[in-house]
This record gives sequence, C-alpha cells and structure tokens, in this order.
Amino acid sequence: MTNHAILNPADHGTLRVRTEAHAALGDNVTACLVMPAEFRAAQAHYPIVFRRDAATGKLAAIALFGFDSGENLFLTADGWDALYRPLALAVQPFLIGRAGESDSAPQVHVDLAHPRIATDGEGVRVFDDQGQPTPYLEAIAGKLGDLDYAYQAGDDFFAALERYDLVEPFSLDVTLDNGSKQTLVGFQTIDENRLAALDGEALHGLMAAGHLSPIYMAVASLSQFPALVARKNALTARA
Repeated sequence: MTNHAILNPADHGTLRVRTEAHAALGDNVTACLVMPAEFRAAQAHYPIVFRRDAATGKLAAIALFGFDSGENLFLTADGWDALYRPLALAVQPFLIGRAGESDSAPQVHVDLAHPRIATDGEGVRVFDDQGQPTPYLEAIAGKLGDLDYAYQAGDDFFAALERYDLVEPFSLDVTLDNGSKQTLVGFQTIDENRLAALDGEALHGLMAAGHLSPIYMAVASLSQFPALVARKNALTARA
C-alpha cells in the first residue's frame, strides 16, 4: 500500500526520513530503473540491461544489484557498497507528481506509507522550525528534478534503439564456486554487431542527439558482471 501526498510544511512540518541503507527500508531489491542520463555514473558499478514491458512492449533500462528476487549484493552491514545509487532509489520516499495535465508544473510528493518515513523521532528532518526546506530536502528536490528531466528525455533514447534495432535478447548462466547455478533471462542488451555496422549518417545522428555515449556506457557496463558474480560468491561462502 502507498499513501501519496503533496509535500508541504503545514502537514509535514515535523516529518523525518531515515536515510541509511537497509533491507527493512526498501533496499532489498534486485534491480531498479536507471535513466540514460545516469549510465555514465551507473556503469562504474552495475550491469545495465534492458527490459521490455510485457503489456506495452516499451523498453526500459535497469541496473542489476543481484540475481535472486529481493537480493541486493551491494547492501552490506555497513551500508550501500557503491559510490553511486540510481536516482529512482536515491529519492525515496519522495516522487514527482503533477496536477491534472501531464505538462503541468511538477510537485514534490511523499509516500507516507514508505518504510523510510521515521516514526520513532529519528531520521533527518524535511522542514526546519520555520517551515523552510532543510538541506536534505533541497538535495532531494534537485535529484527529483534530475530524475524527471532524465525520464522525459529517455523516450527519445529508447526510440532510437528501436529505430536502429540495437537491442537483442540476453541471458546469463553462471556456475558459482559452490557448484550452484545462477541464471538471468528475459533481458536485452545492446547488439554490438548492429552498432558496429551502422553507417556514418546513423552514427552522426545518434551522436548529435546525445544517444551514442549512453549506448557505449551500457555496453561498457556489462564488464561489471564478473564483479557481481564475485559478490554472489562471497555471499554464498559466508552462508
């Protein structure tokens, strides 16, 4: 269940949010959405793959954190073990909302049912005693703006992938050190052969639109799979 409300100091003047990384706070996820504008930062830590919505067929990009449902191999007893967290996770429990038309001004909403909402007096305040946004909320608002812009801009990127037929099905079978097997299916990655075969006009068009860099970042991110497998091996060795 969710409980979304427009954030405002009158109703939420004493609201506090827990900011630490913890499974009980919603961080026990295997993957999350990642926007093309984030690919450069995300590829340094996570494999980036694509998933097609079963109902609409629309492509989306996700950063992988693990292999099994609810498994986040970057979540440790000391917190989040990576220098970058995708915006879709970093902004929780806040989100962008709009009143009426889709082109109306964005508003900051908060999910009051999210586990990050503090109920014990701990956590970081959202508004100060004068009802002004705290530095924490100002930082969140900046991230929400970045996420909203990146989401809107992402449509052109995914349309370009479709136009040039640049994604192909992807699966991964891994045998861990303990002999167990891990399988990833249902995802897609950049078709490097088709990418290499594009003519100069197509490549120039992708570059001019700002799409070529995130395409290469997505390709480069696949080199993070061995590190992800190493994290899984380390986890199973401790079990």
